[in-house]
Amino acid sequence: MTESTLASAPSSAAPAAAASAPSTPGMAPAGVTHPKTIKSFVRRAGRTTTGQAKAFEDFGPHFVLPYAPAPLNAAEAFGRSAPLVLEIGFGMGEATAHIANVRPGDNFLCCEVHEPGVGALLKRIGEQGLTNIRILQHDAVEVIDHMLPEDSLDGVHIFFPDPWHKTKHNKRRLIQPPLVAKLAARLKPGGYLHCATDWQPYAEQMLQVLGAEPLLTNTATGFAPQPDYRPLTKFENRGLRLGHGVWDVVFIRRN
Repeated sequence: MTESTLASAPSSAAPAAAASAPSTPGMAPAGVTHPKTIKSFVRRAGRTTTGQAKAFEDFGPHFVLPYAPAPLNAAEAFGRSAPLVLEIGFGMGEATAHIANVRPGDNFLCCEVHEPGVGALLKRIGEQGLTNIRILQHDAVEVIDHMLPEDSLDGVHIFFPDPWHKTKHNKRRLIQPPLVAKLAARLKPGGYLHCATDWQPYAEQMLQVLGAEPLLTNTATGFAPQPDYRPLTKFENRGLRLGHGVWDVVFIRRN
């Protein structure tokens, strides 16, 4: 996901029917559509700044959860019971912090393996006094498989995952039927899955894949209006000025 800027200032919480996550660099073996070796991320180079390192020291012990192959006790992890939203891939965390700020009644469980991004979000948590975010610096697929039981999520955010532009690399995209089936099963009835991308062919694939999942139904006829809680990113603003598009896809879990 690209780093965001608070270009829009939404004030309302997400509707019940309202997430960037890089994809795997590996190819699935023949006959296996989503093997355990497939990861939800690509390791990216990056340097952790002094401020990010200090944020790790000051806030990491409280806000970064250890990965464990056991069901997550969300009430214990957050210190309260509240609707739980999973975010897969938050980049540098500005949009995540914004959404957590405008939706204080919700808990946000955020997966990101990129250390500078985790440090940047921890720094924002400290600066903004946020209490409703917890971070898992671990592969989101393993988190979903081992820490999140079925019917445990109220929402999922996947914003600007790696589009893998070349056709031969499309199989590496995160939004594929096996992952969507896992996410749909972990949503509560009425829970939502919100994806956004700035690459139209990927947006069309998202519509096709989510539309084919029997547990999900579209909240719109085709693409959805941008929900008011999602801020415009710097990349979006630049693209919009150049006439480029951004597409939101919002589906809900059937009852």
